[in-house]
Formats: sequence, structure tokens, C-alpha cells
Amino acid sequence: MGDALLQDLWFRRIDDVVIEDVELDGECVVIRARGRSPRARCPGCGEASGRVHSRYVRRLADMPVGQRPVVIELQVRRFRCGESGCLRATFAEQIDGLTFRYGRRSSGLQAILRHVALILAGRAGARLTKTLTAAVSRSTLLRLARALPDPEPGTPRVLGVDEFALRKGHVYGTILVDIETRQPVDLLPGRSVATVAQWLTDHPGVEVICRDRSVAYAEAGRLGAPDAIHVADRWHIWKNLAEAVEKTVVQHRALLREPQEETQVCPIVPAEFKELTPPASSAEPRRSGRLSDRVRRQHIAVHDLLAQGKGLRAVARELGLARNTVRRLAQSATPDELLVGQWTGRTSILDPHKPYLHQRWNEGCTNAARLFAELRDRGYTGGSTIVRQYIRRLREAFPRDDLPRRQPSVRDVTRWITRHPDSLSSDQAQQLKDILARCPELDRAAGHVRAFAELMNNRQGRRLHRWIARVQADDLPALHTFTTGLGHDLDAVVAGLSMPYSSGPVEGHNNKIKMLKRQMFGRANFDLLRKRVLLAAAHGPS
Repeated sequence: MGDALLQDLWFRRIDDVVIEDVELDGECVVIRARGRSPRARCPGCGEASGRVHSRYVRRLADMPVGQRPVVIELQVRRFRCGESGCLRATFAEQIDGLTFRYGRRSSGLQAILRHVALILAGRAGARLTKTLTAAVSRSTLLRLARALPDPEPGTPRVLGVDEFALRKGHVYGTILVDIETRQPVDLLPGRSVATVAQWLTDHPGVEVICRDRSVAYAEAGRLGAPDAIHVADRWHIWKNLAEAVEKTVVQHRALLREPQEETQVCPIVPAEFKELTPPASSAEPRRSGRLSDRVRRQHIAVHDLLAQGKGLRAVARELGLARNTVRRLAQSATPDELLVGQWTGRTSILDPHKPYLHQRWNEGCTNAARLFAELRDRGYTGGSTIVRQYIRRLREAFPRDDLPRRQPSVRDVTRWITRHPDSLSSDQAQQLKDILARCPELDRAAGHVRAFAELMNNRQGRRLHRWIARVQADDLPALHTFTTGLGHDLDAVVAGLSMPYSSGPVEGHNNKIKMLKRQMFGRANFDLLRKRVLLAAAHGPS
């Protein structure tokens, strides 16, 4: 690191500073500098003064260089104020871009730490500052964030309103988002009608309010911004329709199952199926086979090397065997001792119960959990994993193409009705077609859903009245309840199905608030949470 390079860097950064010396003190870079300007302005009256009262040295922490902390020893002058009416007799000079009153860090480092505090808050931010070689405590970061001035909320033309949980189920707040710029505007400490209405009254100029179907926000909008157009969010409308469809499907769930056909019998496990039948155990050693031949060769080699006076470690290194293997071979007089017992045909705790498993498999029971429960009743003391593995091998050995497919649930049918037909697989489309053919009520409900999706996707809110009339003329009680709910907020629903605005940006910021709360372990006060949401958005995306 050269003095000329650092001096050039500082001249480009701050013109009012002269570097006098640079030295490396251990792991710390020390820069000695002084102010260049002969005059300074009084912070009280604003008049410039060149009368120096005294000098002293300030030590400022600056941004690190090459993973080394930087300390600036800045010679600061204290000036006399020449204005007779000024309350300050003397004042210390401040260098723009480098110092600020009572600061022990440079302005650049202070700005970086503020950004870290806004993005990561306490503990996570403190860990990052250690990596940046500018370590500060989590409390310092929180103080920096709280010391930032509160942003002045603007008045958007299109305002999104939604609630968020400060303590789920107990304490809620309100987030306000500019739908056109997708930036948060303000956070309110409550979700009551009076709180939101007061904010709208204090910020006139809102023309469109995007919200969910909440009655409180609807009333607050009418009180605080009576001329604003209310837009009900399409996602919430479709969610309410899906709930009505699910209730309709529940009423006709008996018709979801396919008519019962003749029961198919599982293929019989043949007696010659020997892969699943363990070989009979024997006390006689193996006389042939790869395992037997290898053990006999290793036994001879180990005993030959031991006869030459070599130790177990040397034998293991020479033959490339583990020491425990060499020890077992050395301790056995003949290889037959190693070929009896565990190296013969292994038995399983499941072996006595396999005939029963074959019988139940042939009777059509292929559920591993049920078979395990039956075996436990018959005295089986092993675990369920062995049973599951054995049943899996049976399925692989005897694949069945005639297994009945899973019967659709209420949630499956609801999802098929409310999804776009092109997103369904051929099997799902066929199952839905069969169900609608068996149940005329569900067929009519599916027709109403498709008609509603068409007018919603094509922004044809003016046709909503005719759609409601057709549903009311049909005998579908759950959809009648849905249309009755639409009538309570009909103007907002029509606007939501006609205008391009939605509450999507609000939901996105709501998810971000959840992330910030988890990042602060749920212990953040409202003031800190508000600063992090609003100021982080003002300083750019996080």
C-alpha cells in the first residue's frame, strides 16, 4: 500500500482533506489528515469564520482497506464565531462527506452500517459487520436504525390496504402500499376503522383503494376518502368462489367414487419364488463360491506372513486388509471357522411370518402398514422397515396393472373444477368428466365457475349481474351464499373485475413483513419494524 495511492484515493473522495501521513500500526491502517479549507461555517448562525481558537485530534473509524481496519487521526480546528448575536462562542469544523457532530465513525462507514441495520437488523447485521472488518454490536445497529428520521408518507393515487399480524391472533396492524410504484407508503399500528379513516383524512388525494373483502377497510375508505373508487381484489373473490365450490362438492361427495366393479385378485406368489425365500441355514461351512475362495486365500496368505515373523500391522499393510480382518484370520486355525455362522445363509426375523404374508398378499391385501399391524398381533417383534422392504420386493416381483386408482377426494375435485382446463392432466380431466356426468349439480356448478373465470379474465365486470341472476336461478345453495356476499360489496367487486388494479403488491410486502419479523425473532417494536419496511424500500430493493 503506497502513500501516493492512498492520497490519490482520498483526494478523489474528499477534496477538503489533506493526508499528511499513512502508516501500518499492527493490523490497523492509520491515516493522519487535516482539513484543507481555511474557513468554516458556524452551525448556529451560518456565518463563515477563519479565526482559529484551538486544535485537537479526532480518531474516526473508516471503511476497511484490504481486510484491515482504518483509523483516521484527523486534526480538527475550533473556530471563533465572529457574529455578535450568535449564541456560540466557538465551534468545531465539520468536513462534508467525512465527519458529523459527535461521530466516531466516518460518514461513509456510518452510512454502510445504517444500510446493514435496515436490511439485517441486530444479530445478523452484527455478524456481517465482523466479516466486513467493521464490527459493531447488535445494539449499535438497532440504535442507528432507530435514529434515522421517519419518512414522510406521500399520498398515492392508487392505494393498497391490507392487514398484517404483529402478534398473530391478537395484535394486527395495517400496511399501505402505492399500487402504481409498488412501494410501501406507511404502516399503521392498528386495523380499526378509525385508524385507517384518520390516515385517509390526513392524506387527501387517494382516488382508488385496492382492498380485500374486509368490512372494516370498506367502511374506513367511505369515511376517509368518500370519493375514492373501491376495488375488491380478484384473488380473494376467486378464493371465496372456490370455498363455495368446495361446499357444493361436499354435499355430493357420495357420487365422487367410481361404481364398484368385480374385485380383482392379486396374482398368487408361486412356490418357486426363491429370491424372497432365504436359503436354509446350515452349520456346515461353505466349500465353494467367491466368498469361500477369497477367505481361504486370505487365510493362507496371513498365516504365511505371520510365520515369517511379521506383525499384524505389517501384514495388513502388505495385503491391503483392515487390521480387524487380519486379526480374525490370524485367530482362526482353519478357514472353515470363518465360513460357519454369519457368513452362511443369513436368516431374518421375518422368515417365520413370510408364509402368512404370502397368504394375505394372495388375498388382495398389499398395504404394508396393515400387514405390519397384523403381524404384531401374531407375535412379530421386529420393526416395520423390514415388512415395508419385503412388500416392496413383492410389488417389484409381481407388478399389477389392475390395481384400482386412487379415488379423488373433495379437495381434488374442487381443485379440478377451479383450475384452468389446460392445466389438468389427461387422467384428471377424464376423472372430472366422469364425476360431472354422474352428478348434474356439480356439472352445473362447474359451468358457473367457467363463466365466472371468463368474465374475470376478460375484465367483463359489467356482466356480473347476469351471472348472479343465472346462479340464483339454479338450485345450488353454496353458490347462492357466495352471490349474496357479492351483493354486500357489489360496486367494489364489479370494479375489481373491470379495472387492472389488484392487491398483489400489498400481499408481497405483507410476506416481506413476515420475513422481517422472523429475522428479528418476533421481538421488534412497531417503530423499528416501520423504519425497516419504509426506509429499506426507500433506499432500494433488499
